[in-house]
Formats: sequence, structure tokens, C-alpha cells
Amino acid sequence: MSVITTGNAPKLLWPGLNAVWGQGYEEHAKEYTDIFEIETSDKNYEEDVEMTGFGLAPVKLQGASIIYDTDNQQTVTRYQHVAYALGFILTEEEFDDNLYESRGVNRTRALAFSMRQTKENVAANIYNRGFDPAYTGADGQPLFSVSHPTLSGTQSNLLTGADMSEAAIEDGCIQIMQARNARGLKIALMPRSLHYAPTNAFNAERILKSVLQNDTADNAVNALRSMGLFPDGGKVNHYFTDPDAWFMRTNIPTAGMTLFQRKKATFAQDGDFDTSNLKYKAYERYSCGWSDFRAAYGNAGA
Repeated sequence: MSVITTGNAPKLLWPGLNAVWGQGYEEHAKEYTDIFEIETSDKNYEEDVEMTGFGLAPVKLQGASIIYDTDNQQTVTRYQHVAYALGFILTEEEFDDNLYESRGVNRTRALAFSMRQTKENVAANIYNRGFDPAYTGADGQPLFSVSHPTLSGTQSNLLTGADMSEAAIEDGCIQIMQARNARGLKIALMPRSLHYAPTNAFNAERILKSVLQNDTADNAVNALRSMGLFPDGGKVNHYFTDPDAWFMRTNIPTAGMTLFQRKKATFAQDGDFDTSNLKYKAYERYSCGWSDFRAAYGNAGA
């Protein structure tokens, strides 16, 4: 157990410092809300269940009996909420003698910053690990796979590896628009937003917002823009670890990419009678993942 004593930062005990820095940086706006739908939970865990629906209707011959189909339960996705907590301890002497609380050494603010960064990393890691077969969903496949099992055969939400370009994004849109449900019936799946690391921020801006085709002398319309294929636009995520990977979220309304908030971040403090130490802690509980793989399509880059 680490205890912050006067020896941890002795300079804070003496007057005359010009500045105390390292804890007052600006912070990015929330980004996990761009890559997940946020829902609340009041249970130990949440579950999403896939139902197959029915297949195509066969021809009924004159006088023949109706063919009856079955609506089956398929994958069951469980979101097991996880608690995240962090704290720090100050000796009474350190608390009394620290002269610079008002100059930026606000450890409670730093604790809140750590909790927010944790949540961003947990959320982004679902995408970061989306190509890794060691991290699988309810169907036994990673988030982005060519082999998601369905009643009508395997289906893919893994895009052909390519660096971000207008052509690669168009190919991804075509793959999305050809999606089918578990029974193999065509569904009106459409791209909704494009997500990428900061290294692709300028590239994505030009591709999505140019009136004419990007990086070409052809006087051709930018089809991605004119067709309104990304109504929610492009989103930078500073927590994506692969600079070349990029992702597309679709219009799956529910049971797609979901973050369940079980308990919002809480902060508390207390004192220890025997040592006179002061304890500060933060606690939050949530879970995130995916149920319907069609909610996101991923490209690992070239």
C-alpha cells in the first residue's frame, strides 16, 4: 500500500515555487460515446439473445400442407459488469504542510482524470483487440471476422486489408450494404460513422468532406459525401493503438456495440483513526462489448 508522505514531494512544503505542473493538462472530450451505445443497468450482468427469424417462403403446391418454420434462439451475449477503482493515501503531515493545493496539485482531480482515461481505454480495447482471435464474442469469433457462424453459413464484417482511402471506404460501404441476417435475408444495413486513430484524421477529413473526388484530377463527385453515407461523420479516437486500423459503425439500433453503465464514478474520502492518514478513492462499474457483429466493420490496414 503506497502512502504519500512529505518525502514524496518535499518541494511542495516550501514557499517560492513558480509553478507546479504535470496534472493540469487539457483532456480530450469523451470518445467512448462515439464507439458505443450507452445503456444503464441495475443488475449483476446483462444478456442479449439473438433470435433467427424465418427463412424465405417456399412455393405451396395446390392441396399441399403449409411448411412451418421455427424461430430459434442463437447466440447469448453476457455483459458481466466490472468494477474499476483507484485511490491514494496522504499522511496528515503531508496534507497539513502541502503549500500548493491551489497551484495545481489537486490529487482528487488527477484521480478523476485517471478514472476517465481507464474507461476510454477499456472501451477502445474492444476495437483494438477486434482482430485478435484470443478475444472472442458469443459466437466464438473475434469482433471482426470472416467466419461469424449463422444459420445461413458464415458471414463477414472484416474488411479487406487496406490503408484508408476513398476506394477502400467505398468497398467497405458496399460490403455493409450487402449484409444479410442469420437466415440469409437481405437487411437495410448502412454505414453510420467512420472511426480512426489521429494518424488518419486529415486523410479522413479530405475523403469525407471534399465536394469532388479526393486526390484526383477527375471532375467527379465525391459519392461518399453526395450519398450521405456517413451521417454521423468521422470520429478520431485517441485510444486506438493501431495507427492504420479504421472502423465503420452501422445503423444497428440495439444489441450492437454497447456499454452498460452499472454505477457511475463515485468519489469518497475517510480518515484512519490509528494513523491519522487520509484516504481518497474513486469507484466505477460498467461493461462493454458487442452482441450483433454487424454493428461494426473493421479494417486492420495494409
